[in-house]
Amino acid sequence: MNAHTELDLEAHRPALLGHCYRMLGSAADADDAVQDTMVRAIRGLSGFTGRAALRTWLLRIATNVCLDELSRRKRRARPMEAPPGAPGDPITFTPAEDWVEPVPEAWLLPPSADPHAVLATRQSIRLAFVAALQHLPPRQRAALLLTQVLGLSAAETAEILSSTVSSVNSALQRARARLTELDPAAPEPPSTDLAERYAAAFERYDVDALVALMTDDVTFCMPPIPLWLRGRAHVTTFLRGPGAECEGSVLVPVAASGAVAFAQYRHGGRTPWGLVVLERRGDRVSGINTFLDVARLFPLFGLPQVFSSGPMSSGGPRSP
Repeated sequence: MNAHTELDLEAHRPALLGHCYRMLGSAADADDAVQDTMVRAIRGLSGFTGRAALRTWLLRIATNVCLDELSRRKRRARPMEAPPGAPGDPITFTPAEDWVEPVPEAWLLPPSADPHAVLATRQSIRLAFVAALQHLPPRQRAALLLTQVLGLSAAETAEILSSTVSSVNSALQRARARLTELDPAAPEPPSTDLAERYAAAFERYDVDALVALMTDDVTFCMPPIPLWLRGRAHVTTFLRGPGAECEGSVLVPVAASGAVAFAQYRHGGRTPWGLVVLERRGDRVSGINTFLDVARLFPLFGLPQVFSSGPMSSGGPRSP
């Protein structure tokens, strides 16, 4: 007799959201995919025999939902996959759906998560890692995530993918080799000290202090604008040119994509502007990613459209 309830399904939502986010490269898409997964699971719960663990059964549904979605659309990317531009280049906008986006950590980390699980989750949702995953063929991507991130055996993964153990092991070998090429840097955890120094310099709009925090080869991008810049000189020119409109901004810390991150409001908090995710190398900022689709992203993070100093919601995915 099947004794599982919808509440039992909900307990697996954080893991499902993380899996779908890594597969699809978008928090909004992941939320939609998990909604679909939960609807299918609720409909099929009476027929769940328990031959596999509930978590594995749900991951099978979620993986198939993601594979179906990936078959219908093009791969999400990062601006840095194209050649860099210059500060004076024209500013154009492309569909937000073209780009890998950040994810709220609150979706993926239950309050009871132990420090090891928190660290592992944060490392697996870094922008660079998620973007690298998008280069893998979808089934190869799924095989790697199910085994290397979620800890399933090759046999369990083969059953989820309707494949064989030898095929899964072969896919894993190819996926690891490709990821080593695409994301060779060792992950670094968020730095509270760096976050505080960056926020203080930005809110003063002290360009010299900001640039002093950056690596020589820092990258700067603002999806869905495809233009991106490389190097302190170009970033400095931009910050003192078009970027000067950001003077008077407020930066509100958020937990996003395992990195130092902020919600940026211009005009002292009156105008939502972007979700800023920093990448770091050592004690320096190596990447500045400002996602401008605030109408869609801010609600996902529980962020208001006008900032005040009062408490904010942590945001959250939908429930069925």
